[in-house]
Amino acid sequence: MRIVELASVDGYIAFDLDCPTSAGGTRLAPDVTRGEAGLLARAMTYKLAVLGERIGGAKAVLRAEPENRAATLARYCQEITPLVEKSSFLTASDLGTRTQDFALLPGYRTDSVMHQEVGGELVDTMVTGLGVVVAAETALGGLAGRTLAVEGFGKVGGAVVREATRRGARIVALSTLYGCVADPAGLDVTALEELRAEHGDACVGLLGLPVRPAEALYEVTADVLVPGARTGTLTAARAALVGARVIAPAANVPYTAAGLRTLAERGVVTLADFVCGAGATIGYLAERAGQVSDADSAGHLVEERVGRLTGAALEHPGGPFTGSSAVAEQFLATWRDPADLSDGPPLAPEPGR
Repeated sequence: MRIVELASVDGYIAFDLDCPTSAGGTRLAPDVTRGEAGLLARAMTYKLAVLGERIGGAKAVLRAEPENRAATLARYCQEITPLVEKSSFLTASDLGTRTQDFALLPGYRTDSVMHQEVGGELVDTMVTGLGVVVAAETALGGLAGRTLAVEGFGKVGGAVVREATRRGARIVALSTLYGCVADPAGLDVTALEELRAEHGDACVGLLGLPVRPAEALYEVTADVLVPGARTGTLTAARAALVGARVIAPAANVPYTAAGLRTLAERGVVTLADFVCGAGATIGYLAERAGQVSDADSAGHLVEERVGRLTGAALEHPGGPFTGSSAVAEQFLATWRDPADLSDGPPLAPEPGR
């Protein structure tokens, strides 16, 4: 692991492996950390490995307040341009950034399928949400009549909600920074989307339902819990209270090692974040290889690959997270020294450690 402190902005780029090309998103938030960058880079290594790509994982994290994001991203793009020109670091949007933030980088394609909008939604966001939903659907054998509790209602959370409801699921709980709302009969998704467009994350307080603390989402009884925030949210203490049967993460590295063990002991199905969230990576790689020509072909490819990877992982005796990790590690062993991955799969530390 090599973590580089950026010179022009407050932030870091973590490179998980020493190799010619590394790839991963750029995250922007006021409180991102050096350690978070390293965890996310390892998750990206595993994501690329389950897809059979000889590319190292990387992640950039930038600390900035919302009012400074434009200037921060402009300086950042200028600083990383030499890395992008050499293909030593390839990046795209992540938490706090948008696809258009990287238009100044060399090789940015305005005509990219992944940068197109379909129904007001970018294809890269759409297929990320699609991957999460397909993984959950594979684990349950179908989503019609199933219930979901979804953390976050931004880019990916919104895509998850729309695709899940299209497949017949009910969203019984939703949380944002403003709190959590729940209704066993199902939330009014149309009303939520209208309120989100006008009021942002405050939308949860405008449905006429009681608003509980955001972390209450994890305790809601549902078929599927979709963690969609930051790393390490599924600690041992929180895992003991989870009310869902299946975890299908939209967030990167949501599990701690102790949290993962606790969930397994309780019989909760723990899908791997680096498979559930692989949709955009699949789309970008396939477009570079000339395998997708439009949003539909990207969606079909994501559905097939995430479904197949999830189905295979579910057969592993150690559970799907372990199964997905084994697939990644078997591929990595074909071109990396095992010592490069001695820290194991991407799992966050328990608080205070």
